[in-house]
Amino acid sequence: METRPSALALTPLLLFLALFFGAGLYFTLQGEDMGFYQLRAPVAILPALALAAWIAHCRGVKPGETLLRGMGDPNIMTMCLIFMLAGAFAYVSQAIGAVDAVVSLGIGAVPAGLLLPGLFVVAALISLAIGTSMGTVAAVVPIALGVADAAGLDRALVVGAVLGGAMFGDNLSVISDTTIAATRSQGAEMRDKFRENFRIALPAALATMLLLAFLGDPAPVTTDEAASPWLVLPYVLVLALALSGLDVLLVLGIGIALAGGFGLALSPGYSLVHFAGDIWTGFEGMTEILLLSLLIGGLGALMKAAGGLEWLAQVIARFARGRQGRRTGEFSIAALSATADVFTANNTVAILVSGDVARDIAQRHGISPRRAASVLDIFACVPQGLLPYGAQILLAAGLASVSPLALSGTVFYCWILALVTIGFIAWPRRGEAAEAALAADPGA
Repeated sequence: METRPSALALTPLLLFLALFFGAGLYFTLQGEDMGFYQLRAPVAILPALALAAWIAHCRGVKPGETLLRGMGDPNIMTMCLIFMLAGAFAYVSQAIGAVDAVVSLGIGAVPAGLLLPGLFVVAALISLAIGTSMGTVAAVVPIALGVADAAGLDRALVVGAVLGGAMFGDNLSVISDTTIAATRSQGAEMRDKFRENFRIALPAALATMLLLAFLGDPAPVTTDEAASPWLVLPYVLVLALALSGLDVLLVLGIGIALAGGFGLALSPGYSLVHFAGDIWTGFEGMTEILLLSLLIGGLGALMKAAGGLEWLAQVIARFARGRQGRRTGEFSIAALSATADVFTANNTVAILVSGDVARDIAQRHGISPRRAASVLDIFACVPQGLLPYGAQILLAAGLASVSPLALSGTVFYCWILALVTIGFIAWPRRGEAAEAALAADPGA
């Protein structure tokens, strides 16, 4: 049975956000140092799940089946496995002294002012090569944390630089699922979308690097001279495997085995018992993030089944039909994509949900497929890199033991990319009339 679009179906997510952010702000104003940790997100989402289940039941949807189907979605389960393995790899690597070895091998020789832009570039190149921001965060953040602690830099600032680089590559990579979804849904060629996207992303990346070069007040880097340089090899091999295109789950599994093996061979007193315990400790560190991911998957499925996302798409489509012109169309696509991502916390799902509506808007407003695909992809990735309940920030926050909200304010690349893209949309373009004619009649 098809469910009619409904604005009411979106209220559960608003309730969750009101409880989570409201409690965090309240306790912070009361003087709590960790105000946003007083009401844990997996607990704050429970009333929202109850409301979503009630709304779904009233609209003829089976809430139990829908909830479990959303929680068991392959994308959600893959995300949870990545969380677990990333936590284990990070903790085992730290326990065997690999972070100290990375610092000893040259971090101290790098000018302090270039550490942040350097980490941004490394993350951007890796993400561009492997096509996944999650895999990049899992591989690079543990190294970045060693840099942050050794250089006296703020952890949130360092991890924000890595997150920005990861989103840069995820948005551009030709093997990224977001790029594939955007080009297929808009009927664009991959190379055309890449060129269109790159013209926007490059200025944003350069501005981000310039900003990062002026941020931070690092102290002199201290190194552990006793750390064996061989302990760096697990990181190097994991990065190499990731760049080769190997599945991120397999990469992290191999990384855990390599880190344990090098620890047993090179770290005095490190045993199989320690190795097993460190893996479990790494799993435990990801428990909250894993639970929240599962519950958000179920909440998203309930809202979608009750017609919430369809209502949202129709509202934006009606707004776009009421006004003409390229700018109106592109801003409508941007708003549709960004809003869908805010309500799904998954940029690929956001693109898939809004793709058909975006294509219709593009055709009505004379926007070329490559331009529509580029705007659609960018504004699904921008909020994804900023959402405190998004997978990327949740993973990075769990690895770094910092507040997700603190990270949202330090992912400067996503903020700058949004501003640059808005400027590109608003600025008149040469050949705009010809492009509009081509979009209106592709066979011409």
